[in-house]
Amino acid sequence: MADPEISYFELQAYVGTTKHMGGFETTKALIELCHIGKDTYLLEIGCGVGATACYLAKKYGCRVVGVDISEAMIARSNERAQREGVEDSVEFRVADAQDLPFENALFDVVIGESVLTFIKDKQRVVGECARVTRPGGYVGLNEELWIETPPAPMVEHVRHIWDIKPDIPTLEGWMALLGGAGLRDVVVRTYKFSTRRESSQIQRYGFQDMWRMFYRTLFLYVKNPTFRKYMAGRRYLPKDLFEYLGYAIFVGRK
Repeated sequence: MADPEISYFELQAYVGTTKHMGGFETTKALIELCHIGKDTYLLEIGCGVGATACYLAKKYGCRVVGVDISEAMIARSNERAQREGVEDSVEFRVADAQDLPFENALFDVVIGESVLTFIKDKQRVVGECARVTRPGGYVGLNEELWIETPPAPMVEHVRHIWDIKPDIPTLEGWMALLGGAGLRDVVVRTYKFSTRRESSQIQRYGFQDMWRMFYRTLFLYVKNPTFRKYMAGRRYLPKDLFEYLGYAIFVGRK
């Protein structure tokens, strides 16, 4: 396999993982707040390698469509659906969350996990999520936010570590985006960084998945000097970062 492009998301696609703050524990909280069940028809934007979408199909038996702008991510998602035996319940498509290729009021629930943080026109994406949600349905997001206004050098360091080019909103900024899309009865849960919650990410994957990720990462580190340089430049987080940076679940009804 050719070396992947050295960027945050292309590396995740190559390794076969999807990362967001709060781990699997926060994913389950998002699922609960969106009232997802057997009869739910759900869209996941920025589905990454398909871990959440496949979990939903397997655990709840609901129908799921996952979209991602990365062809490599969609390829990994289809591989996962086949491995987990849910290919009849899950569909994955290459699509831009800013221009969703679906008719109005199609889905019962639309979710995204650490997707809008990386997109400049967040209002457009929230608007698209609301557009394709049926009246009375839910739009649920898990996204990073600034708990307090950070020092400028910290902002730039965070941009560099996670390849985040747009600004990260505050709680008020995120609430304005959901309100601007006409969502109502918004439920918010804010979180600070927790090692315990982050470690729950491991629950998303089985032993074979974890071994596969480890092997691919090790292979890259040994064989690719560009990867080693990329990782060396992101080795250290800014001091006191998580006094400023947190995340939140937002769930609104259409």
